Amino acid sequence: MDLGIAGRVALVFGASGGLGGATARLLAAEGAAVALAGRDRSALETLASDLGSEAKSLVLPWDLSDLGSIDANVTVIERSLGPVDILFNNSGGPPMGGAQGMKSEVWIQHFQTMVASIIAVTDRVLPGMKQRRWGRVITTTSSGIIAPLPNLALSNALRLALVGWSKTLAREVAHECITVNVVVPGRIDTKRVRALDSARAQREQRPLAEVQAESAASIPIGRYGEPAEFAAAVAFLASAHASYVTGSLLRVDGGLIPSL
Repeated sequence: MDLGIAGRVALVFGASGGLGGATARLLAAEGAAVALAGRDRSALETLASDLGSEAKSLVLPWDLSDLGSIDANVTVIERSLGPVDILFNNSGGPPMGGAQGMKSEVWIQHFQTMVASIIAVTDRVLPGMKQRRWGRVITTTSSGIIAPLPNLALSNALRLALVGWSKTLAREVAHECITVNVVVPGRIDTKRVRALDSARAQREQRPLAEVQAESAASIPIGRYGEPAEFAAAVAFLASAHASYVTGSLLRVDGGLIPSL
């Protein structure tokens, strides 16, 4: 299926990681020009090389905790590729920890990186989307927004803030042909999930393989998802075919989350 995004410009955060990298690959394969944003320049350059000479991409080292760099970085994209049509918000995961006793400065620090920065970037690209009357804002979160995950209080709380913001924004910009949606990954096989599994194995003094097998068994499909499977869902929401899908929350979890 032609997704109808050839020639569109996409800004993909976390492109140096599993979910962002897979998303960038698929959008580029569909003909979009892709700004590859992330903290690991080497990984971004490797991805850009893998995309091939036919793909139009831009390597853009970007630390979301630096709110002051947003305007300059988006300007670089606009000058190199064109104005942003598709925004994939992906801030990565915060440190593990419980809800009690977390220092206020830690909450503030990660609110800035995970929430304030995402809102500020979106605000920066929205005027252009409104002018062109076409835009896609897609934000990845975590299954913890539906069923809070143990020892991940920062993620559970801060990602919920993005859900409330996304739903509110969706209603505000729908009449301008801009869609705003949230994607909820379950256990996708990424470095982040492997790190969480390793931490759990150490905490419970159990073999890693045992923890992973138990986790996979809790998923109705019986396995972890592949980053490319997650990216396919994002690509649909970014497509011309998803023009009537907004304010939605799409689970890509293999049936993991038991609630409706």
